[in-house]
Amino acid sequence: MANNTPAVLILEDGTVLTGKAFGKIGTATGEICFNTGMIGYQEVFTDPSYYGQVLIMNNVHIGNYGVKESDVESNGVKVKAVIGRNLEEKYSRFLADGSLQDYFEAQQVVAIDGIDTRALVMHIRKQGAMNCIVSSAHTDVEQLKKELKQVPSMDGLELASTVSTAESYFVGDPQSKLRIAVLDFGIKKNILTCLTERGAYVKVHNAKTDFETLESFQPHGYFISNGPGDPAPMDYAIATVKKILASGKPLFGICLGHQLLALANDIPTFKMHHGHRGLNHPVKNIISGRSEITTQNHGFGVDPEAVKANPNVSITHINLNDQSIEGIRIKNKPAFSVQYHPEATPGPHDSRYLFDEFIAMIGTVA
Repeated sequence: MANNTPAVLILEDGTVLTGKAFGKIGTATGEICFNTGMIGYQEVFTDPSYYGQVLIMNNVHIGNYGVKESDVESNGVKVKAVIGRNLEEKYSRFLADGSLQDYFEAQQVVAIDGIDTRALVMHIRKQGAMNCIVSSAHTDVEQLKKELKQVPSMDGLELASTVSTAESYFVGDPQSKLRIAVLDFGIKKNILTCLTERGAYVKVHNAKTDFETLESFQPHGYFISNGPGDPAPMDYAIATVKKILASGKPLFGICLGHQLLALANDIPTFKMHHGHRGLNHPVKNIISGRSEITTQNHGFGVDPEAVKANPNVSITHINLNDQSIEGIRIKNKPAFSVQYHPEATPGPHDSRYLFDEFIAMIGTVA
């Protein structure tokens, strides 16, 4: 049950906020970030791309429709902790399996309730992403500040291999004539659903699987997944993507996969000021001229000037809020990627056409 146990949130810049405990009584650390979506909190909490982060939910009420087993994107909650204004134990959805409080306790998730999240989001938008600590186990501010100093920066931190599947597995119809090899850096379940719904038989591989092992599946195309952490230290993945490109087989990358495709083409990535996370980010498709409302979750981006200067890469999508690069295509190669999440769970389905384009590309090449 939720209780009146005091909890404290301390930011790396010295900001101290107090609230009440929710979920597990304990202490958690990570990089603070925020999500602007109003729905889909369970899908967000279970997105592996959030691994290593403490998440502010900008919407005032979180937990008000409970939780349901079918609303997950992985095998469990991936955020390190949750910060909310009103984290609700009572819920209204009669189809729900239980409350957010019970779910957090079962998943061992520390949370803090009663925080003015909109004021906190404005602070992060101004000051930028930074590490933080949340504790309901004890509220000794000076001791917690000492613990916070031990938390590594997300900049330079390789986390994708931590959340990747340990063993390869299959999804879809084994009789399908269309096979796609997936490199799992923290893939969401609904990405796999979007591929299998289009007739693909998918084999999901560990992040560090070498190209030769991937090829033994005899795939018609490759999918490079989303995931957490800094892409720049992922030399093993960049090398594999280069080999996939050299093979001439179609490749589609999402989020971290987009960044890895850029790095494989000598385009550097950078740590963003506070990242893009939410269900309502406008993106323009430069090829069609149409705009899309997209789901996003990333704290790193690809260098826009390096993209523009690269003769082998064309820009396909841009963010209409800050003009950051949201999509690229490799010239003379059947390879493309987007920074956002076209599977969009949660979020609008404006961008699911990209899966159709990938399947069509495989058919053209094959």
